[in-house]
Amino acid sequence: MTRATTVRAVLAAAVLLVSVLITLTMSPRLGLDLQGGTRMVLQATDSATTKADRESTDRTLEVLRLRIDSLGVAEPTLTRSGEDRIIVELPDVQDPRKAAEVIGRTAQLSFHAVQGPGTEQETGKAAGPTLPDEEGRPLALGPARLTGAGVKDAGASFDAQQGAGWTVALDFHKSAGRDWTRLTGEAACHPAQDERRRVAIVLDDQVISSPQVDPSVGCNVGLPSGSTQITGSFGADEARDLALLIKGGALPLPVEIVEQRTVGPTLGAAAIDASARAALIGAAATALFITFVYRLFGALAAVALAAYGVVSYAALVALGVTLTLPGLAGFVLAIGMAVDANVLVFERAREEYAERSGRSLRSAMTAGFRNAWSAVADSNVTTLIAAGLLFFLGSGPVKGFGVTLAIGVLASMFSALVIARALTEIASRSRFVSDYRGVNGIARPGRVRTWLARRDPQLFRSPRRWLLISTALITVAVLGIVVRGVNLGVEFTGGRLVEYSTSRPVDVETARTALVGAGFGDAEVTTAGAGDLSVRTGDLDNHQEHALRAVLAEEGGHTTKVRDELIGPSLGDELRRNALIALAVAVLVQLAYLAVRFRWTFALASVAALVHDVILLVGAFAWLGRTVDGIFLAALLTVIGYSVNDSVVVFDRVRELWAKARRESVTTIANRAVLQTVPRTVNTGMGALFILAALAVLGGDSLADFALALLIGICVGTYSSVLTAVPVALTLERSSKAPPPARKRAPGRTSGAGAKRRDPLDNGARV
Repeated sequence: MTRATTVRAVLAAAVLLVSVLITLTMSPRLGLDLQGGTRMVLQATDSATTKADRESTDRTLEVLRLRIDSLGVAEPTLTRSGEDRIIVELPDVQDPRKAAEVIGRTAQLSFHAVQGPGTEQETGKAAGPTLPDEEGRPLALGPARLTGAGVKDAGASFDAQQGAGWTVALDFHKSAGRDWTRLTGEAACHPAQDERRRVAIVLDDQVISSPQVDPSVGCNVGLPSGSTQITGSFGADEARDLALLIKGGALPLPVEIVEQRTVGPTLGAAAIDASARAALIGAAATALFITFVYRLFGALAAVALAAYGVVSYAALVALGVTLTLPGLAGFVLAIGMAVDANVLVFERAREEYAERSGRSLRSAMTAGFRNAWSAVADSNVTTLIAAGLLFFLGSGPVKGFGVTLAIGVLASMFSALVIARALTEIASRSRFVSDYRGVNGIARPGRVRTWLARRDPQLFRSPRRWLLISTALITVAVLGIVVRGVNLGVEFTGGRLVEYSTSRPVDVETARTALVGAGFGDAEVTTAGAGDLSVRTGDLDNHQEHALRAVLAEEGGHTTKVRDELIGPSLGDELRRNALIALAVAVLVQLAYLAVRFRWTFALASVAALVHDVILLVGAFAWLGRTVDGIFLAALLTVIGYSVNDSVVVFDRVRELWAKARRESVTTIANRAVLQTVPRTVNTGMGALFILAALAVLGGDSLADFALALLIGICVGTYSSVLTAVPVALTLERSSKAPPPARKRAPGRTSGAGAKRRDPLDNGARV
């Protein structure tokens, strides 16, 4: 083996060993949509005294952390998003009502002197609010003398000896304790049973307790800090919640729940199982396909594909990436895309072997890796751009898909350029592999390539014919968008979408009639697969959702919430705006990159094909009535990367052939380039289609729309990269005055005398 092959083999073995160790010793970090739980996005707003900025939001987050820790939720996660949003993840919390009540309340606690019943005010005293006491009688209160910020600790306890039931004991900080003693001392100056001997404790503008100061307390003496108790008709849960709110302190800022997602654990477990089956079946089908096409070298690529799966999974685990449902789908999809680089290399090696008689198998493989590098790099960079846009412009689980896709692209390049190259270089040294063309899969051209070479179809004799077909397809798609409309998901429109599983079958009409009769007139009821019901409404808080579930339970027996998504209208507008921004940025970034790497005509043609694919995919979903949501956006941006990927490979070959034959017409060059790249386009597309078909069939409802969008997108992208992008480029070239691309200096020539260097695999012997 050469030194380079040895280095690649050692590096591949080391990375695989570390990856296997990580896989066996570390567990993946699952998102809530896979392990079950509730995710909330809280929007902080300005208060009368505090602006909602980064610092005040961080203080609010810490208060929320204290409250959630007291709820006993296992491994909760709280993070700030932007300047004024807080993301709360609560694993295993299936009913978010209690959590939402506790963490969302502002808990503005204050202590007031009672100035008399009704609206009576003591002469000379500053006026405060007039609020009903625990029994509903109005009390005239003075201004707040101290707030909940002065409370050091609070705890609930049951007082059996005094018969007071559940009480909440308060302990104040030193300075607040003095204020408390002064307040109770002033109240003690009034006679017993006088309303003015009471102290009102107000929580969120509601009197929760207004006890009288004990008769044993002297005037201007007051109660010490440590012996204060709030008494009232508390139950055990009420007392504990009150103590929790007081101990956690007042939120520096009011917060509003703008997004809430709840996923049942059974749905997440089913998604994991379905994705695992899809990955195994799809990967097996892909491995069999490339083995059939490329024989021994295809089998070695399948081994590298398995290594890719281990390496990319280990990278996800080691980096602590939260694996979400779209991220899991991205991991499975990347398996199909991982064969792309291998197919590029093998097709180039076939060309080198066929064009240069007498070339050894080793030198053909070396030339294949060298000549395919440009297309491999460009196509993977365009996919990485799409992944980056998903991460920076997406939201929630879509970010996880972007991270997973990026890691998958990098791992696939390592798999193809290091692991697969080391295996094929070792195999190509075998005389048996070199001599028997039917074994290695490289020494014979493929059947598709042979058939195309024999027929030599002139695809671009009339480029406008293909442009008319593309225009007709776009017209049909636009009609679907206008006539049928785009079915935007709750993520983009705002509202609430809940899926329920019932113990008895309930048809849609029965459920809809029951909900209308219960006052839920705007509820849209549909089936959600496997007999489940999906209910979509506008404004619906957690208490109303509980009532809605009770109505369905009357018809369907035991009713379980499978999935719950709540999106505020302001967040829906923002997500819809961000989706359009993401698409615009994707188009502009891809155009800028391609303009740098290629001619402007090629770049503009690639972007035209990209826009063509976006319109057709959205139009297809409009005609099918499928939901367009955040998961669809992830699929759409992936299709953009895939579409540009295909166009890059075609135009890279056009540029190479045109540089070698600068006097030939660009139409002839383009036709030849397309015929040479069609085998690669078909073979890589088949690899992805196997995976996506398995996801669509086995992935369940959660991944069906995602897989369908990618299936349509890849088929459309494969068509447009050849029959839309190339005709547009040829049309633009007619008005372009730029000269043909310059031929690259051959790697075997020196910069001086032009003498040709000897190939490192060539011993110089000639017969």
